[in-house]
Parts: sequence; C-alpha cells; structure tokens
Amino acid sequence: MIRNALSTTLLALALLAGALPSLAQEYTTANKKAAKLYESAMSLLYEGNNAAAMSKLQQALNEDDNFLEAHLVLSDLCLDAADFQAKQSDDPNALAVRQYRDEARLHLSAVVQRQADFDIGAWLRLGSIALADARYDDAISAFGRYLELADLKASPKPADGKAQKRADARAAQERAQAQNGLATSLFRKNAIAHPVQFDPKNMGSNVNTANDEYLPSLTADGKTLVFTRRFPRTHTTTASTKMEEDLFVSTLNDSQWQQAQRLPEPLNSPDNEGAQCISQDGRIMFFTACNRPDGGGRCDVYMCIRQGEKWSKPRNLGPIVNSGAWESNPSFSIDGKTLYFVSDRKGGFGGMDIWKTTFEHGQWTEPVNLGSTINTPGNEMSPFIHYDDHTLYFASDGHPGMGGMDLFVSHRDDDGLWNTPQNLGYPINTHADESGLIVSADARTAIFASQRQGGFGGLDLYSFDLPSVARPMVAVCMFGQVLDAKSGQPVAAEIKVIDLKNGQTVANTSSDKLHGRYIVSLPAGKSYALHISAKDYLFFSQNESWETAPTGTWAPREVNIALHPIVPGERIALRNVFFETGRWQLLPASQVELDKVVELLRTNPQMRIELGGHTDNVGNAESNQKLSEQRAKAVYDYLQKAGIDPNRLSYKGYGESQPIDSNDTESGRAANRRTELKVM
Repeated sequence: MIRNALSTTLLALALLAGALPSLAQEYTTANKKAAKLYESAMSLLYEGNNAAAMSKLQQALNEDDNFLEAHLVLSDLCLDAADFQAKQSDDPNALAVRQYRDEARLHLSAVVQRQADFDIGAWLRLGSIALADARYDDAISAFGRYLELADLKASPKPADGKAQKRADARAAQERAQAQNGLATSLFRKNAIAHPVQFDPKNMGSNVNTANDEYLPSLTADGKTLVFTRRFPRTHTTTASTKMEEDLFVSTLNDSQWQQAQRLPEPLNSPDNEGAQCISQDGRIMFFTACNRPDGGGRCDVYMCIRQGEKWSKPRNLGPIVNSGAWESNPSFSIDGKTLYFVSDRKGGFGGMDIWKTTFEHGQWTEPVNLGSTINTPGNEMSPFIHYDDHTLYFASDGHPGMGGMDLFVSHRDDDGLWNTPQNLGYPINTHADESGLIVSADARTAIFASQRQGGFGGLDLYSFDLPSVARPMVAVCMFGQVLDAKSGQPVAAEIKVIDLKNGQTVANTSSDKLHGRYIVSLPAGKSYALHISAKDYLFFSQNESWETAPTGTWAPREVNIALHPIVPGERIALRNVFFETGRWQLLPASQVELDKVVELLRTNPQMRIELGGHTDNVGNAESNQKLSEQRAKAVYDYLQKAGIDPNRLSYKGYGESQPIDSNDTESGRAANRRTELKVM
C-alpha cells in the first residue's frame, strides 16, 4: 500500500542515469567521489541490480551524509525490499519488513531535516511509513506537512500538454493519498483512544474445528447457522494438499449449537461451494461456486431451494447477474426479491464493489452499483443486509479504518439513499482483516470469523454483543404453520407482509408443503398487513402492530394460520379494512386489503360473495345497524369500481347482533368491529 506512491522519484532518478555523468554539478553534494558512487549506483539500478546499487549508495553517503538524492533513492530501495519481504512472509509487520521500513524512515528524515521542500513526496512517504508502524501522531504531522507544502509549491510546467496532464494526475493522486492517510491516521488515533465494548465468545467445538470456518449466515429465528468450512481433501495434510470449501449447518437446541453437519448433495459437490447466504425462513440458499461448466465467469452466484428436507439442484442465476467477472458474497433481503452481491465487473469504482439486483416478473434485473457512498476505489466485500431491510454491514479496505479489511455499517433512509458508512470501531476492527459479519434479528448479537488466541486453529466463528451505536433496527420474528381449517393438513401458501403506512411490500415468503411451516421477520416500530393466500382457499388477513418497541428484545411470536377452502358458507374477516371512528369512509390503508379481494374474485370468476358489516355494542343499536350497513356498502362500491360485476356482490349490515368476542374488553370490542366476506 505504501509502495504505490513511491515509484515516481525512483523511476525519475533511474531514467536520469541515462544522462550521466555530466550532471554531477546539479547534485546536492560537491563531493565528486560521492557523486561518482551515486552515478554508479544508478547505472546498477537501471540494470536491475538493486543490492549492488544499495551498497554504492551507502558508500556515497559515507562520503557525504548531506547527499539528499542518495538518501531519497536508498529510501525507495529500502521500501521495495520491505514490500518484497512482506510478500514472501505474508506478514506486513514481519521483523525484516519493519527493519527495512525503519531504514527508509531514517533516510527520508535526513532529507526533510536538511531541506523540507527538496522533495515533498518524502513527507508523503514518511506519513505512510508512520501509519504502517501505528505511529499516528507522526503520520498526522507528516501528511499535514505534505499537504501544506503541496499548496505552496508551484509545479514546473512540462514542455507539452500530455506531460502536463500526467503531472497533474500524479499530483492529484498523491494529494488524495495524503488526504486519505491523514483521515485514516486521525481515525485510528481516536478509535484506539475510545475503544468500543467488545467481548467475543468462541462458538464452540460443535461449530469450529482446526480448519477455517467463516462467512456465517443465519435464519431469522436464530436457530439455523450455515457457514463455509475450508478443509483438506485428504486425511493427511502437506504443503501441496488441495483444500476444499463446503457448506455446513448447525442448529440451536436448548441454547447450544449442535454438531455441524456438511450439507447434502446436490447443494455441496466434489467442487468448492462457499460464500453463501440463507433466506430468513431457511428455504432458499444462495452460494458461490467457481469455474463450473455452466458458469459465466471466474466465480458465479447459484441458488438452491429446499423442498421439504431436500435441496433442489443448484441453478446459476444467469448472465444478467453473473458476468464474465467475479461474482460472490450474496445477501438476500427479507423482501424476498432483492439480492446484494460483490463483483469486480465493469462500471464499478475500483476493485470489488457491492451491487444489487431484484427479482421481477420471473427474472433478475440488471445489477445496480450501490454507489460511491458505499463503494470506493478499494475493495468492498461480504455484504449483509439485516432483517430490518435498512441496515447494511460490509467489509472494506477503502474507507478510513484500522488497517486491512474493516467492518462498516450504513443505514438506508426512506428515500433509498445510504448514509456515510460508520466504522464499527476498535477493537472489533484491528490492523488485520475483519470480514463476514452478520447480526441477529433482535439487533443484539453479531457473528463473525476471526483468528485469535484461544481458538481451535485457523479462522473460528465468534459471537459478541454488538455496541448500541452499531445496531440496526430491531426485527421481529414471526413463525408458525399454515393449515387447512377443515382437515388440519399443511398448506403451501404465499405470505406477504405490507407496510400499512406506505403500502410497500416489506416481506415475501411462503410456507412449505410438507409441514406448512413459515418464518418471517419484520422491522419493529411499524404496523403491517399480513396476507396469506393459496389456490382454492380464501385468503387470510391480519393486522400486526409493533409500533412501540420495548427496551429489551422482542420474543419470537408464534402465529398459526387456518385457511378456509372456497366453499359456500365459508367466511373471513377483512382485518385490514379501516374506517374513521364512527364513520363509513374507507381509509387509504384499506386499499391493500381490498385489492386482495379484487384479486380473489378475478382468480375465481364463478365466486359470489356477501360483504357483512359488524360493530361492537357501544352506542345505540339502531345507529350501529345503520353504520355497519354503510361500511359494508363502502366496500361493495370499491369492488364495483374496481371492475367486479355487481351481480356477484351483495352487502348487509349486522350491527352488533353477531359478536365473535366479548364486548367487555377493548380487544374484544376491536375484534367485533369488522367487515366480513362470505362465500355465497
């Protein structure tokens, strides 16, 4: 990362070697022997003999320690050596790396101490070295000095326009690096001075092994954990042993995670599967596979659907989502149609970016980049859209952070815009890479992978209480079964949840055919219309309100639903049809429910219905009778205007004559105030 901005001086001086030896009088030394050693070093450097060049430069400095050009080139060669050692050891802070960095720092310091503006790039390099060494005060000072001198220094005008553009581009790049370095240094200094609460707990030997476990995903009820495990293909492990990635699952039972099991074929295969997400109800799995025969690029996103206890054959999402580039790290929203993923496809802002696509009219739409607020010229990875559908967690090395990949959170406003990502803070983020974080529906518990002391070896999964400042909105988990009201048999039904305030669908899911089970999560603090529908059944509707969230956590709510078959005499209450108190005018929030009635009648063209109005016993019986009839007629009028043949409709007011609950309580009276649909 340091090296990216260091090559300019070295390259310029190396090219200058072609004009030797007549330029000795232009050096900062009058010592001819030092100049000759320097020129010899530059020739060796031009030939690619860095070690010999470093020796000659040191000899030149032994002759004259005030030789600034020699200090500069030697600092650059030391940083080159540091980069090489870091790649060899795969450790940016190995002893040899730090030794070379420290030597480079000494040479750069010698330059700026003797002449502060001799090469202002020296300040930029000093700042980068100090930042890598976690000397944040020194980094802040060096980056600030570079920016100060850059504002004062007038650039020489190149001879031609192309050279001018290159010089301007280089200056802009260095300035951006200095500004980012300054912001990062200030952030790290403040983060370490104000650590967030962090007490990670290893998820135990039933989940973690001596191999790597990472990229967790969780169902909305918090009871099914799916993750990626990387392990050797053979029992004996050597340096050449090939490693395999597969998907594993563990379930929560009596507050204990059970022994993780490899998911069966065809979800897993002899090839690699990983970087997955599971839908909130555990019935859809998106995962990443690379270099498959049906793939469109290096790595593609695939989808499986669980039917009963079996998974379907994985299906490639197709060329709209999967390009010729790299696609991975899917995250599926609770709305049942939006998929976030990572790609380095064309049209991004740098390396890996986060994109999204939606499932509409039976196909995925052209992916949309999440924009420059989220994505940077660096890399953004492992997105996780929370169950509140407004909070995105991801990893990035492009936003100011502690180093490597850091974890960030961003919230989407009501206009669909993402706010500036917030770093989760130190010590959640460290100088190493942090990635792949998910958060439970109750907004309290985070799970991520980390390699730390006390683990089982390699990457392990850890859970911790998420600091309050980084929490999403609470999401309420609702679960249960959809059954036939007559036979008690499970029903495969579509389940849709709609925000009553704006009419938008916030969740789409279904119950499984084998058991009729469903799971759905909803952001707390709102009121919803819950619609369940299935072929040959009257739909079920219910009003669910979580307007006021408690200070603690929401307990999962069990709601079992009985669907009534479409036969004469069956009736349902239209619980999401609303009127003003004591009035019969329909409120706008009723439209969602009434449109479901229209859809039901159009799907069943032979069906005739009666609309019945009912009230509680508050007030005058005669007035209640009249009000109930007026309300029933209001629904009748809406359906007729929507194009339903009036010969299929009738209405009747029943007043307070047919209560279904006690009128002695407010909840009972609310149940009695209803509009019913009866099959005639």
